[in-house]
Amino acid sequence: MASDTNTIAAFVKLGKYLTDFCDNCYSKTDEVDSELKKIVAQARHHNGWFTEDNILFALKQWGYLLTEENLKAWLSNYTFKKYSEPKTVGIVMAGNIPLVGFHDFLCVLLSGNKVLAKLSSNDKILLPYLSKYLIQQEASLADKIEFVDGKLENFDAVIATGSNNTGRYFEYYFGNKPNIIRKNRNSVAVLTGTETENELRALGEDIFRYYGLGCRNVSKVYVPKDYDFDTLFKALYDYKDIIHQHKYANNYDYNKAVYLMSQFKIMDNGFMVLKEDEALTSPISVLYYSHYDDESRLRKELEELGEHIQCVVSSESLANGVNFGDTQKPSLNDYADGIDTMEFLLQL
Repeated sequence: MASDTNTIAAFVKLGKYLTDFCDNCYSKTDEVDSELKKIVAQARHHNGWFTEDNILFALKQWGYLLTEENLKAWLSNYTFKKYSEPKTVGIVMAGNIPLVGFHDFLCVLLSGNKVLAKLSSNDKILLPYLSKYLIQQEASLADKIEFVDGKLENFDAVIATGSNNTGRYFEYYFGNKPNIIRKNRNSVAVLTGTETENELRALGEDIFRYYGLGCRNVSKVYVPKDYDFDTLFKALYDYKDIIHQHKYANNYDYNKAVYLMSQFKIMDNGFMVLKEDEALTSPISVLYYSHYDDESRLRKELEELGEHIQCVVSSESLANGVNFGDTQKPSLNDYADGIDTMEFLLQL
């Protein structure tokens, strides 16, 4: 048995709604849906990191994914139980980028279960509005979607996303229920020095989209010995206007000042700091780098760091590999932390 066709149809309508909205917004036509435009403005005012451009980018990606063809192809990989009782699945959502919890929301509803969602205070405007639209398309979803402000209670399973610190808290509170608990992850790029200017320019999208706040953002690059960073800086110059966002600029000024006062050796292009560092997680406006001299040894190192890495951007064939510019364009079967959320839900 497949997932409920009425629920699929509601998401397909939502996908078309988002695509039409974004196309009209980008082309500045008069047909832009005024209600959703107000919601986008509210989300932007509520969270300074959620610029209109980044919100529209997130909505547009979901518009592309939520087609009948994409959804049915994705769901065809699973076996759905015929008469199973719906379970209530608590979802504790992060708020680092717009609609970061939407994939979990989608999985729970298409698996035939009920959503009990605790939104992040940073991203609490977009999803309730999209849920309202879904319910308008399919009234039965009203009984399957609930948002809570306080403590999560009366649930059968939980999907919780947060930091390494909150991960420990989640394990303590939710450990006695079936769960998926996600912690900090980052993405990296492996450069060989043979990349084209277009590839390096596309890497800028992986670094700067959402100001680097997502787990799929590249926070570190691995480069060969004697790598020419001028080539990278030149390709990334197209992203220089990011410095005009005051929250980003404040982070850039602060991190640069700290490094200079500590007499760390850094490179700087006026809107991003490059610092040699073994760590994977770099601060906003900073890109870490490490040198490598043996590709097979680097592959082994990346495998050992696997549980901390979401994507690896490279022209080489590597585990969790993603093409330049595509980290923020995951497909429906690109599961966070490599854990198949849909399979987890269908086993409840």
